[in-house]
Order: sequence, then C-alpha cells, then structure tokens
Amino acid sequence: MPHTDDPLRAEKLGRPMVPALDALLGEAIRVLDEGFVRVVDYMGDDSAIVQAARTSYGKGTKRRHEDRGLLRYLMRHAHTTPFEMCEIKLHVRVPMDVWRQWIRHRTASVNEYSTRYSEAIAAAQRTAPAAWRLQSTGNRQGSSGFLPLEQGTRLSEEESGLQRQARDIYDARLAAGVAREQARKDLPLSTYTEAYWKIDLRNLLHFLDLRMDERAQEEIRAYANVIGDRIVAAWVPLTWEAFLDYRRGGTRLSRIERTILEALASGNRERALALADEGGLLSRGDDGRLTPNLEGRELEEKLERLGLQAPWV
Repeated sequence: MPHTDDPLRAEKLGRPMVPALDALLGEAIRVLDEGFVRVVDYMGDDSAIVQAARTSYGKGTKRRHEDRGLLRYLMRHAHTTPFEMCEIKLHVRVPMDVWRQWIRHRTASVNEYSTRYSEAIAAAQRTAPAAWRLQSTGNRQGSSGFLPLEQGTRLSEEESGLQRQARDIYDARLAAGVAREQARKDLPLSTYTEAYWKIDLRNLLHFLDLRMDERAQEEIRAYANVIGDRIVAAWVPLTWEAFLDYRRGGTRLSRIERTILEALASGNRERALALADEGGLLSRGDDGRLTPNLEGRELEEKLERLGLQAPWV
C-alpha cells in the first residue's frame, strides 16, 4: 500500500502490466469443437497480492524470492483475502449444459448472450464417435470408459440429425414470426452460449480446484484446464505455482484419515483397519467382508499417491 507522511498527498501509480497475459488479450483459445475462452481485461498481478498482504507493513520488501515465500505462505495457510485484489474478465463460448455447471459458481459477475434479444448461436457441441462415455458404476454423476466405436458412430449420426432438426424448427419458427423468447424453447442443451465472466482470483482458484479435478465432467474440465494452464499461469505465475503445489498437487487428510495413516506408519495394519471400520469408511457385506465405500476409496487413492497400501487391500 502506498505510504506517505502526508495522507492527502497523491502518489502517482502505474497500472500493473503482465506482458505474458497482455500477449493473450483478445485471442480466442479454442476449447471443444466450437467453444473458446479469451481474456478481455485484468486487474492486478502477483505483486498486488503481496502488497495487500503487507498492508500493515507499508511497502515492505520487494525481492522476488520474498514475494514468492509470502504467496506460498498465504496459499499454504488459506489466507485467501489478498487474492481478491486481482480480477480477470473472460469472454467464453460454452455449451449450455456445461454452462449450467459453470454458472453455479455464484461468485462472479456475469453477462450472458440473450436469445430473447438475439438469435441463438448457430453452433452446437458435437460428440466424436469414439468419445461417447459410459456411466460410472462407482460414481452416480461421473463416467468411466467408452462405448464401442460402432455404437458411438451411430450415436454421433443421431446426434447430428437431432441438432440439425432442432435448428431447422427454430429457424422456421423465427421465419413465421414467433417471438425469439418462445422459439428457442426446444433448442438442445448442446447449443453454444456466450458470456462475459468477471471474477476475482480467490474465487477463480476455487473454481479451478473443483473443475480441473479428474472427477469433474470432461467438457468443463477442458475449459478449466485452458483457463488455468494458459491464462492464470501467465497472469500470476508465482500464485499459480503455489496453487499447484498446495491445492491441486497437495493431499488433504481428514482427522480419521490422519489416524489411519499414523497407524499404518507405525506398522499396525490391524489398528488401521479397525479405525477405518469405526470411522465409517468401510461397508460390511452379507458375507462379513469389509469393502471401502466412496470415502474409503478416496482414502485408498490418497494412500497410493503416498506409496502406501490401504489396510483392507
């Protein structure tokens, strides 16, 4: 924070500029088949976060390694308010079904393309024959594996025909004079929409933490990966490094998980198994066998990343 002996004396300030992000301004980065993300504007950079965190210390130190250390401390200990000092405005084109998930993040300012005032965008997201996913048996809201190519080819042909018919009907309604707000009602959710989306960095990182996760739907994950790896990484590289280390690449343990890990580390697998059972991470079948539930399977994945084996394996 600028500091002078005379609080009424104006101090000339320069707007933070990030050349790596400036190079992306206005560039439409392709996502899926007809979608895109592009940077419209931004405010702040890594130094703005550092400046906010050091408010009570005046200008503080300016050396890069000290800034990096402070940013990592803030991320590591979830002191997230200083990250709100940075904002970014994106222009996105996204299928409506994906947008439904996206807009649930209610921490952004949004202005969406209106099909009451304008004709619907003449583009719909299509699925390649090899990209039809099977419903996951272990996750009700997820997918796992793919349908055979022959079956996928038929589904893609049916999809193309359905989208074409829906668009023809929509165009015919408009030609007949039907109001746009009513003519649109049978357009498929695969139809693309566009929006300006402005969000602060704190909430953007929360969005990315959820939507870059391997359990997120593949289509919205594609957008999140572009925003994170291409845009945020260029905008605030030190913050992005800390985010990858402590949020995306870190392993969080619950109290129960920590006690199980402690038992495993001491070599007491029987105790670890008992703790998992008492903690509700296991289900007992009719034959008396213990099998992990969803929470237990998630712990199993964490242990595997640490080179350990779950006590029930």
